[in-house]
Amino acid sequence: MNVIIVGAGIAGLSTAWSLVRTGHQVALFEQGPIPNPLAASGDHHRIIRRAYGKAAGYGRAITEAYEAWDTMWLDLGRSHLDPRGFMCISREKGDEAEEMRDGLVDGGYEFEDLTAAQATGRFPFLDESSIRFAFTSREGGALHCRRIAADLAEWLTRHGARLHEHTRVASVDPTLGSVKTADGTVHLADRIIVTAGAWVPKLFPDVTRDLTTFRTAVAYLDPPEEFRSAWADAPTILDVGGDTDGYIIPPSGDGGLKFGSGLHKRPAADADADRSPEAGEGEAIRDLFAAPFRRLAEYRVTDVVSCAYTFTEDERFFAEVRDKVLIVSACSGHGYKFGAAVGRRAARWVDDADTAGLQRWLRAEA
Repeated sequence: MNVIIVGAGIAGLSTAWSLVRTGHQVALFEQGPIPNPLAASGDHHRIIRRAYGKAAGYGRAITEAYEAWDTMWLDLGRSHLDPRGFMCISREKGDEAEEMRDGLVDGGYEFEDLTAAQATGRFPFLDESSIRFAFTSREGGALHCRRIAADLAEWLTRHGARLHEHTRVASVDPTLGSVKTADGTVHLADRIIVTAGAWVPKLFPDVTRDLTTFRTAVAYLDPPEEFRSAWADAPTILDVGGDTDGYIIPPSGDGGLKFGSGLHKRPAADADADRSPEAGEGEAIRDLFAAPFRRLAEYRVTDVVSCAYTFTEDERFFAEVRDKVLIVSACSGHGYKFGAAVGRRAARWVDDADTAGLQRWLRAEA
C-alpha cells in the first residue's frame, strides 16, 4: 500500500521503518528537520525501563519493546542504547519508588535492594539522611534519541521512503485519504498514520476530549567536580521518592546530566507556544530535587529544553481510526521507550485493520 505518515518523532519514524521492511510505499512528512529538537522525542536521551508499579501491563510490554529495538539496531548497524540500568529511591512510605519496587516483585523481575548507607556509599551524590531505601536493576538505561532519528532517516531514504522535512501538514481528510501541506499541495494515500504528538489537536481539534497538551521542560546540570565521576557511572534514576515525581538521566551519548519532574508542567493551548525557557526555569527544576541530593545548590544549570506532549486522563496510549486514518499518540512522556514496538504495531494495522487489538496493546491490557 501507499502510506503517508504525519510526524517524524520516534513513533512516526518507527512506523515508517516497519512499513518499509514489509514492502509498503511510504511518504513521511515532518514540519521541521529530522531529528526535530522541538518534538517530544527530539531531546538527546530518554529512559527505557521495566519498572511501572500500578501500570504493570507496560512493565510486561517492555519485553516486546526491547525485541523491537534489537531488530532496529540490526538494521541500523549499531545500537543506540546505553544499558546502564536504573535506580529508584524511596523517601516516604508508599511513594512511587516503593510502588515500582512492588511491581517488580509482582512480575518476578530481578533487582537489588540497597539500604540508605549502601546507596550513598555507591553513589556519593546522595544524602543518606533523606533516604528510606533504594533499589537498582541492570536492565534498561538510556536511549539516544537524536542518534536514533538521524540513523532511521538515513536508513529510510536508502530504502526508498520519501522524507519531506520542513513540510507542515495543514489538514488531513480521512475519507479521501489525503493530506494537504501548507503550500496547498494535496497528497493521496491508501492509509494515513498520524503520529504528530502534541500537534495532533491542530489537525483534529476534537481529540482534545481525550488528549490534553502540556508544556514542560528539563534542566541540564553541571555537578560539583567531586561528584562528576559518580554521575558518569550512575544508572538512570526513575524516581527520587517523595512527591517530586522526578527522574534523572546521567551523562550519556551526546546528552549531559538531565533532571526532569512531572511537577514542572502546565496545560498548553498550543504546542508551538511558550517554548522558550523562562528566566530561572532551570534553577526552579533543579530545586524540586532538594532531597535526596547533597550540595544541590552547587549544580550549575547549563541548558533548559522545553517539550510539548499529550496526556490522557488514565495516562495510557491513545489510538483512534477515522476511515483511512489511524491517529496514535503516546501519553505523559513515557512513550519513547516503546517507540520501536509502537511502530511495528501501527504498521501491522495497515495490513490487518485490527483496531481493537492495536488499542488493547497500546493500553497494555491483557
